Amino acid sequence: MTAGGTVTGPDGLARCPWGLSAEDYVAYHDEEWGRPVHGDDALFERLCLEAFQSGLSWITILRRREGFRRAFAGFGIAAVAAFGDEDRERLLLDAGIIRNRAKIDATLANAKLLAGWDPGELDALIWSHAPDPAARPVPRTLADVPAVTDASTALSKALKKRGVRFVGPTTAYALMQACGLVDDHLEDCVARGGRLAAPQDAS
Repeated sequence: MTAGGTVTGPDGLARCPWGLSAEDYVAYHDEEWGRPVHGDDALFERLCLEAFQSGLSWITILRRREGFRRAFAGFGIAAVAAFGDEDRERLLLDAGIIRNRAKIDATLANAKLLAGWDPGELDALIWSHAPDPAARPVPRTLADVPAVTDASTALSKALKKRGVRFVGPTTAYALMQACGLVDDHLEDCVARGGRLAAPQDAS
């Protein structure tokens, strides 16, 4: 491998280096990251988790994801939009999540905002910023993977213009990577381009 390039795991498969950096990462790298995600609630969950990740490592969020899902009613937009002051105080005391007041408040505010959007509107807005895959160079090493792009900056601006909070260009790009708007698996990675079948695709 080249510096920052793919790493071969115990199973003989080459993966992005981060995908083998912790045991919890392997399934997420292989089965979720970079695969297309659609649906307003599903995208709301990813948007919230990426916001909570800001300033932290993703593994911190990944290991608490089930706690987040329990705390935020499965990230159903309508359910979270109905949260009141008691729920807010409950969240601030919940050790199963990241107890950041600003991020919790942003999540609740975003849910209330998005509850007023038409069904599919969040999905359509986010996916309208997916760049043309053919116009993007295939990353060979981690150094080739950006943290911010023109597309993520545009997505951030579009969401903020509509009132969505806590979604800067870096958070927007992490969302794009996680939800398959871009494929930033490295060139030789087994998961690039959907080469590795998802569990539900396996025969």
